[in-house]
Amino acid sequence: MHRKLQTHMNNETQNQPPAGRELPKHFVPAEIEKLAADCWTGEKLFHAKPTDPGAPFAVVIPPPNVTGALHLGHALNNTLQDIIIRWRRMCGDNAVWVPGTDHAGIATQAVVEKRLKEIENKTRLDVGRDALVARIHDWAGQSQQRIVTQQQAMGCSCDWDRARFTMDEVCARAVRHTFFAMFRDGLIFRGNRLVNWDCALQTAVADDELYKATVQGKFWYLRYPVLDRQPGEPAHVLVATTRPETMLGDTGIAVNPADERYTALVGKHAILPLVGRRIPIVADDYADPTAGSGAVKITPAHDFNDFEVGKRHGLEAINIMTADAHLNDSVPEAFRGLGRFEARKRVVAALEAEGLVEKIEPHTHTVPHGDRSGVPIEPYMTVQWYADAKTLAAEPIKAVRDGRIKLVPESQEKTFFNWMENIQPWSISRQLWW
Repeated sequence: MHRKLQTHMNNETQNQPPAGRELPKHFVPAEIEKLAADCWTGEKLFHAKPTDPGAPFAVVIPPPNVTGALHLGHALNNTLQDIIIRWRRMCGDNAVWVPGTDHAGIATQAVVEKRLKEIENKTRLDVGRDALVARIHDWAGQSQQRIVTQQQAMGCSCDWDRARFTMDEVCARAVRHTFFAMFRDGLIFRGNRLVNWDCALQTAVADDELYKATVQGKFWYLRYPVLDRQPGEPAHVLVATTRPETMLGDTGIAVNPADERYTALVGKHAILPLVGRRIPIVADDYADPTAGSGAVKITPAHDFNDFEVGKRHGLEAINIMTADAHLNDSVPEAFRGLGRFEARKRVVAALEAEGLVEKIEPHTHTVPHGDRSGVPIEPYMTVQWYADAKTLAAEPIKAVRDGRIKLVPESQEKTFFNWMENIQPWSISRQLWW
């Protein structure tokens, strides 16, 4: 390999005047890197075949997103992989390092939409689906070329003939085959469940596509009139909330079963202000007697914890929002069509007018935001496709327990089991054009 590189470099420099030529004052790595990269790729020095001698050894590169250029994290990761693959070649293995890039659906579409807005002051709706997808393909092609050039400049010893793109025909066919097989085996199902909803991109997003931002908010203490109360029992249940606009979708109130303040009210009903809906008061350990008033409003369609409480007590889940975070026809007419933050102001004003706001306190808390759009995420009821993660987790759990797979360090087993044994259905749908 080194002899081929030296010959290649000699050929590249043979037209330079050898006699009396001054050496450059500074070493310019980019010049040598290009010579080496051109030689390695031109000679296909890292191409491997299944029939080549040696024990097979393969590394499939974690494909970088086609959202731009590589960063230092990629450089470190690729360097470590390169060390491993070169060492295996030196040991005589039939080693191959398979490169590739990832279409990165939501991330790439977000980048192109942002550029569209900045450069042309247009949205995806202005240009239409076909035109937007064509622009994203152009962007992806440019990013792929940039990424490969960077990897080759770093000296990555990949088998470039085997490069894959996660939306090319080979990968697309493999995805379709896998999804059909999982559906056939009952590992994929369709359900109406709560998801992280990005109201700007209007798509479901995964937990790892969020970041938590600390915001200065408020605690609103709201009075819910109690029905069927006995003499001496309170006329209202006081609930504390950071999101008064979602109270229009409440279907219950939860109190802790050990909280003596509310023991007499469990099993009774309250009237939902502004709506007039009769909602039950239930006992559930989710209610924390030390937080707020100790009583919490339950809005199953707009809070993940409330969703679980609602399932335990058979409470209805009423979605009160549209995909772009405006109130829908499930709320009183006065609030329909309002954006969620304007609705918050109007709901609070209406409750104050009826004397149902006891107090308002400043409150610092964390709110999940979409890492691509930067907007607060809305828990949202919608029909999506899910993978049965619990069934899929069973075999990995068994493999770690019986020692077939060992975690390093061993102390991470507790974290592994906690994660895998409490895993939830995995939303695999995205509402994207790309």
